[in-house]
Amino acid sequence: MNTSTYSRRRGLVLATALAASGLLPVSGRPHAQARQEGEGFRFRTGVELINVTATVTDSTGRFVPGLRKEDFVVYEDGALQQITHFSNDRVPVSLGIALDTSSSMAGDKFAAARSALDRFLYDLLGRDDEMFLYRFSNDPILVQDWTANRDLMSRAMGRITPSGATAMYDTVAEAVPMAQQGRNRKKAIVVISDGNDTASRTDVPELKQLIRETEVLVYAVGIDGHGDTTWSQPRVPIPIPLPFPIPGRRRPFPFPPPGGGGGGGGYSRSSDRVNVMALREITDDSGGRTEIVRSARDLDPATANIADELSKQYYLGYPASAPRDGRWHTIRVEVRQRGYTVRARRGYVATP
Repeated sequence: MNTSTYSRRRGLVLATALAASGLLPVSGRPHAQARQEGEGFRFRTGVELINVTATVTDSTGRFVPGLRKEDFVVYEDGALQQITHFSNDRVPVSLGIALDTSSSMAGDKFAAARSALDRFLYDLLGRDDEMFLYRFSNDPILVQDWTANRDLMSRAMGRITPSGATAMYDTVAEAVPMAQQGRNRKKAIVVISDGNDTASRTDVPELKQLIRETEVLVYAVGIDGHGDTTWSQPRVPIPIPLPFPIPGRRRPFPFPPPGGGGGGGGYSRSSDRVNVMALREITDDSGGRTEIVRSARDLDPATANIADELSKQYYLGYPASAPRDGRWHTIRVEVRQRGYTVRARRGYVATP
């Protein structure tokens, strides 16, 4: 991606991030203005909050309900922080869907994807949720702007005919700033794809930095019937269980060797296989996750797991203490009870 394009996207991310924190008014779309209706707190004038969405699971991967503010501990750059805002209620989500409509998705895959997303929209999301839909093949295309109307979303999917290549990174680079403009405090995108990126100008490091400058949770569901992933050199087959990972849990995963592959930040684009490492680089810093399924038939339970997760997360907020130095500041969230695993955003960029 060229410098001017990246600068425009970064500027949009920063403006919408400030607006969502109450530090900058949003012009244009009326419902993009930050609102805290029914969210249990108000931003205090002049105080910037660091917002953290946390997913807590037990040793079996089940979501843990009923925790209180006192059960959580938050560290920024290793220093203990005071949690001033907390909620364990289900809150509305502003959700973007990025759907792979390249030629490899034609036929049964796209039919299964549409069926899974229809159930996701009609049965699993809340009435107050809003959403938008991107499709991607050779380029990103916004096929449905923000709406709470499920019928509009479903009809938009019904007009799509898969064809072309896979510009996934470019699409996520457009969808994340748009999600950041959502009217709800919780913002997320879900990416569904069956292959490696083959057409984007954006690479993984650029995209990762863009995501770090927002509060958007990024989830990815990859369809990979072979169940392994490859890097440019060496090629290392890695068995992937179904589904991967167990919702809310992490497992160790080897990193690719330095100096690997092409334009995807060291990840090869020579294969049309799902690039699991690249997807995890995109999702994990945000507090989201990557799930790999072996068949399009498994899209329905995978998307259901994501919807279930979005409905059972905790919100934590603490006053920003770091200087606005433009640097990455790490966040670590823990639960005092033993045996629980917490997944949350790994940090934030303190934008000047």
